[in-house]
Amino acid sequence: MAILMILTSHDTLGDTGQKTGFWLEEFAAPYYIFRDAGLEVVLATPAGGQPPLDPKSDAPDAQTQDTERFRKDNAAQFALANTQKLSDIAAGDYDAVFYPGGHGPLWDLAEHPVSIALIEKYWAEGKPVGTVCHAPGVLRHAHKPDGSPLVEGKRVTGFSNSEEEAVGLTQVVPFLVEDALKQAGGLYERGDDWGVYAITDGHLVTGQNPASSAAAAQEIVKLLHR
Repeated sequence: MAILMILTSHDTLGDTGQKTGFWLEEFAAPYYIFRDAGLEVVLATPAGGQPPLDPKSDAPDAQTQDTERFRKDNAAQFALANTQKLSDIAAGDYDAVFYPGGHGPLWDLAEHPVSIALIEKYWAEGKPVGTVCHAPGVLRHAHKPDGSPLVEGKRVTGFSNSEEEAVGLTQVVPFLVEDALKQAGGLYERGDDWGVYAITDGHLVTGQNPASSAAAAQEIVKLLHR
């Protein structure tokens, strides 16, 4: 079985002059959970090539066993530096899709027509769709085959308003993940700020924050092996 991981190509944090991108731990933990489960993992981004890394996720206090493993893994680093272009992806080649977070996806993937179409296709075919932290924001414009919002009536989670406030970016991001999920009819739930909280509703998996990335990935593996 194969899983498609889609990362952001956006590297600018609004008009702050700061850089953003994907969050390293939210990529590394799921990547190794998928690989260790025997899944083939293919990486894609809107622009192809090396996705931008949020520099804050590279800080010493943001490191985990998975990020340290990644730093020693030349094959994984090569794969990340050479992601496929999203528009070149053949959706039928994969059994599931997973989106790591970081603030970047709020600007590009949440509005990207190819990404939205892929999500809708996987959903319609009953394939697992997973997102974590800010990445649940990519679901805001996705719809079910009947035209209703994909998250409508579904239990979901994602980066909470209080967590966004804690990092001081409430007025910087283009939208708040919690609000977007609620506005689309999602039944938003959350755990404690920065705690582990992941939800599976049908074949949709969402994780609240960086600490929830491994739990969300494990739920995807369960769905693929049920």
